[in-house]
Amino acid sequence: MLVRDGRMDNWNPYGSGPGQFGSIVPGVFTPVLAKHSKSFSLIDCISVGVDRMQRNFEPMRKQLEAWQRSELTDITAKLVIYEAFVEGRLEAPKHLARTVHDLYFEPKYDEFRPRTIWSLSNAFTSAFKELDPVPQFKATTKLGEFLEVRFSQSF
Repeated sequence: MLVRDGRMDNWNPYGSGPGQFGSIVPGVFTPVLAKHSKSFSLIDCISVGVDRMQRNFEPMRKQLEAWQRSELTDITAKLVIYEAFVEGRLEAPKHLARTVHDLYFEPKYDEFRPRTIWSLSNAFTSAFKELDPVPQFKATTKLGEFLEVRFSQSF
């Protein structure tokens, strides 16, 4: 069982050494082991985990709204795509650069027509759908970090 809790982050279900599981999604999920606990309550454990996850919804909602309001010039969007793929600041397959560009400048959905950080993020994540599940997950995880660092510098 996995819940968000930093107290047991050395457990690794894949057996490749302490801390390796946390490197998949740092600080997001850690296991709860209760083999010999008579007082362990699965319902209480899940309840605590869900509560902790819900506490993170508000900051995510605020970030989403800020990105939807943050307009980008075409030059800035092109520069971000260039930095991500050509300069290698984002760990993602470089062949997706053209797809990201096309999805941003010619979006498939009207919701993503405004030139915003949110639309650029959507272009990246839509392009990542071409990847197999594990590389897609890794690229998407790195994207959030990349965009936060990139745009925290410009505000």
